[in-house]
Amino acid sequence: MQDDVGTGGHVPVMLGRVLELLGPALTGPEPVVVDANLGLGGHSEALLAAHPSLHLIGIDRDPFAIEHSTRRLSPYAERITLVHASSGDLREVLARTGRPVVNGVLFDLGVSSPQLDEAGRGFAYSYDAPLDMRMDTEQELTAETVVNTYSAAELTRVLRVYGEERFAPRVASLIIKERAKEAITSTKRLADIVRDAIPAATRRTGGNPAKRTFQALRIEVNAELSALEAALPAALDALALGGRVVVLSYHSLEDRLTKQALTARTRDTSPPGLPVPLEAHQPRFRLLTRGAELPSEEEVARNPRATSARLRAAERIRVDD
Repeated sequence: MQDDVGTGGHVPVMLGRVLELLGPALTGPEPVVVDANLGLGGHSEALLAAHPSLHLIGIDRDPFAIEHSTRRLSPYAERITLVHASSGDLREVLARTGRPVVNGVLFDLGVSSPQLDEAGRGFAYSYDAPLDMRMDTEQELTAETVVNTYSAAELTRVLRVYGEERFAPRVASLIIKERAKEAITSTKRLADIVRDAIPAATRRTGGNPAKRTFQALRIEVNAELSALEAALPAALDALALGGRVVVLSYHSLEDRLTKQALTARTRDTSPPGLPVPLEAHQPRFRLLTRGAELPSEEEVARNPRATSARLRAAERIRVDD
C-alpha cells in the first residue's frame, strides 16, 4: 500500500488503473466498495471523489491509518464507514456494518510508507529502532518476541517460507547464538547479524541482505498471509453480480495466493468429456487482467516503492441461485 502522507506526495500505486477497473462496478444508485487495506486513504479518497453516490467501508489494523484516514476523508464523512480490524475479518466486518453484499473490493497489500518511515515502528532495517513491526500496535506479538523466543527450526521456517531466504538455517543459527549472549532488541543489531550470516559473495548483489529476513518477520508478526487467505474468499463471496475485486500485491507470496484464489473462481470445473457444460460447474468470475499487471516505468520513476507492485483483478459474472 505504498502511499505517502499528504496531497503533495506520491499518488497511491497504480491509482488510474484501480479507478479504471473498479469504475464499471460502481455505476449503480448506491454502490458499496470495500478498501480492505485502507492505509493513508489515497485510493479511497479518489474513489469517493469519482463516484458521488458511493459508500466506502475502509478496514485497517493500524490505528494510525484509521485516525489519518478519518481526517483525510472527512469531506465524505456521511459516505464512509472506517473499521479498526484486520482484512482477515472482512466477512465479520461486512456483517456488522449491515452490508453483506458489495460492488467492489480493493486490496492494497503490504506495508505503508508511515510504517516504513517512522523509525519507532521497527519495520525498516535502514533505521536503528526497537524490533516491533506490529501493524496493529494493540496486539502482543512483536518481532522482538519472535527473534528471541522462536526455536531454530521455527525461525528457519519463517525465514524460508515468508522471506524466501535460501540461507535461512545460517541466519537462524546465528540469531540463536547471538541472543544467548544478549537479547536482540534493535533493528540495527538484527540487520548486522543477518549480514554476518550471509556469505560475502552473496552480499555483494541483491541489495541489503537483511531485506528478506525483515519481510519474513513482518509477515509472521502480522499474520499477513493468513489474513489474505481468509479475506480474498470472503471478498469474492460478498461481490454482487458485476462486482469487481482488485488486488495490489508487493511480493511473490501475496501474488501467488491472489492468483490461486482468482484462478479457482474463474475456471470451469465440469468433468471432462461432457457434451454440455454443467451450470453448477461454470465459473462465477472472469479475469480482468492478463497475468499480473505492472506499474509503468513513469510511475516507478516517480515512486520507487511501486517497483514491486503486481495488480490482478476479476469480475463476478454469475451468482448462485
